[in-house]
Amino acid sequence: MGKMLKYMVVHKDPDISWEKVEKNWTKLANVEKCTWVRTFFSREKGVRYCEWLAPDEKTLESIFVELNISFESILEVEKTVPDVWGKKWKGHLAADAKASTRAF
Repeated sequence: MGKMLKYMVVHKDPDISWEKVEKNWTKLANVEKCTWVRTFFSREKGVRYCEWLAPDEKTLESIFVELNISFESILEVEKTVPDVWGKKWKGHLAADAKASTRAF
């Protein structure tokens, strides 16, 4: 694969079932044109924020269209570096490590 850019895909579907989300994740994990990195999910609100690596937005969009998975938006994003927080970055990383990651 050539150079990949980082994207955040927002899915808003409050009526989606957990089974459908799992089925979609299984499909997305097997995509070869782009790489699914992780998802942040609010089951209560039915909103998912998915981090992807892709060569461009159109390629990523085509995956969701082909798999019939709805999405609200696709945004190219950049990762911020914790050291910009000055001396507090170690505390932020420690807090993140202790945060709840409930198993569904």
